Amino acid sequence: MTTPDNWQKSSYSGPGDGDSCVELASSPTALHLRESDDPGIVLTTTPAPVGHLLHAIRAGAVTAPRT
Repeated sequence: MTTPDNWQKSSYSGPGDGDSCVELASSPTALHLRESDDPGIVLTTTPAPVGHLLHAIRAGAVTAPRT
């Protein structure tokens, strides 16, 4: 698998080039996600599951774990 070169940082990660952000890249058939502090690990999926996840988050069906 080739590594995408069009990574974009999440707007929720704040300004600057910090190492605490989620990055997303796309290819014609897949979406690629990684954390900026460990860019060697890439999660690859298709757009539909990511869309379902975002919909669930917006609907309040997914919550952050308690610390």
